[in-house]
Amino acid sequence: MGDYESSTDADDTLSRARGALADAFRQDVAETVLPSPELIRHKRDKLHQTLPDGGLGISQVTNHLDEDIVPALNTSSRSRNYYGFVTGGTTPAAALADNYVTLHDQNVQVRLPDETIATDVEDAALSLLCQLLGLDPCVWSHRTFTTGATASNVLGLACAREWTIARLASMLGVPVGSVADLGFVNLMRHVGVEDIQVLTTVPHSSLGKAASIVGLGRLSVKDVGIRHGSHKFDMDKLERALQAPRVASIVVISCGEVNTGFYATESFDEMKRIRDLCARYDAWIHVDGAFGLLARILRGDSFRRVRESCAGIELADSITGDGHKLLNVPYDCGFFLSRNIAVGLQVFQNANAAYLQTASQGILPMTPSPLDIGIENSRRFRALPVYSTLLTYGRTGYEAMLKRQVSLARRIASLVCDHPEYELLPESSEAKETRLERIFIIVLFRAKDETLNTQLVRRINATRRMYVSGTSWASSPACRIAISNWRVDEKQDFIKVREVLDQVVRIYVQSET
Repeated sequence: MGDYESSTDADDTLSRARGALADAFRQDVAETVLPSPELIRHKRDKLHQTLPDGGLGISQVTNHLDEDIVPALNTSSRSRNYYGFVTGGTTPAAALADNYVTLHDQNVQVRLPDETIATDVEDAALSLLCQLLGLDPCVWSHRTFTTGATASNVLGLACAREWTIARLASMLGVPVGSVADLGFVNLMRHVGVEDIQVLTTVPHSSLGKAASIVGLGRLSVKDVGIRHGSHKFDMDKLERALQAPRVASIVVISCGEVNTGFYATESFDEMKRIRDLCARYDAWIHVDGAFGLLARILRGDSFRRVRESCAGIELADSITGDGHKLLNVPYDCGFFLSRNIAVGLQVFQNANAAYLQTASQGILPMTPSPLDIGIENSRRFRALPVYSTLLTYGRTGYEAMLKRQVSLARRIASLVCDHPEYELLPESSEAKETRLERIFIIVLFRAKDETLNTQLVRRINATRRMYVSGTSWASSPACRIAISNWRVDEKQDFIKVREVLDQVVRIYVQSET
């Protein structure tokens, strides 16, 4: 084939891709969640390792994708029974919009209001998202999409670093510049700040990565839980840490801890107390809501406990979230919200690039260019799937999805509680019903038999009927089920999980006798 394809060939290929997309949503999800290891090894040998001089042509490559690549991919997004990593699916509305994203290939970072509507769509999508979460879009003026919660945590710590140093300098009566202009080390030396600390409880690993990227260092992240490994804040310990002289503080609240899904706060009063402490000591509050923020949309008495765990989040200074989890839009999609647009512009302003200035000179846009409030200068139009799916399902549609997911998680947790061979984690003396009320979308458990427990994740995933994540709890192996796919069928999925868990125990016992 030649180096170039005709326009007709390209159109035919696009039509074929759209047909495959439609077929994928019409078809039932396969019984197996993972391809077999043998198939993966076989298809891996089919990968081309040498760049062809003349090119293979679109038809041959399309066949290669269909025959050798797609069959060896897992069904993480399409399967209701992929319970690893809090991987949401992709709603049909989001998938359709994502195809338009590729087709039209907009760079949404540069605001060009007379040339494209892309930036306006992004602002509208973020406004709709705020409304879904019960947040006032006018208050959360610094809002942008990111690649995921990790990038959003980078934005949060960067803004917090800028603001806390300025506040501490003001308290000390020292004229202050900007970290963005002077650099972190120079400004700390000038102001007399000795350290910056990130105070939190059971943080996600991405927080340490973000702290490393923005120059705070992983060791700046300090646990102020009731006890080590507790999701709950020790308020006295938090206040003592905030009182440290010449130390700027950032408080990070886990709105859904990665292993258990439990929340760092469980009521508006707790959040208000943290807000009051941070106001007294000039600390920035950042909420990592990647795992649990969407609980704010749940209504009904049975969801009261998790809903109240998100109460007061609007008191924070910045919030991180993940769209490719419970919002069920394609990878990659995170979002960042902050109430302080001035700090965001100070940190992320893309100065001195004349060719990136808006085409409408002299006209102040209603919203800042995404170029000046985020990391990238170039970025995919990931707002369109969010806009599309939010309009398609609305608040009640997303609430219905989430209720199915939470209900399934609680049924599985109840099964584990009553099962003679499994144990629900964390261990608790609370009544079963009280423990279930705390469950959101994550079920953490272990096998009571120590040998089986070391093999549990591998044995479950080897069935190929469902997929779980391996983790650890109290220095021992543990298994985590995370339910986040819009396709959830509470009755059918519960039957499958019960069958798999019973099958794993039965085969293990047979192998030992």
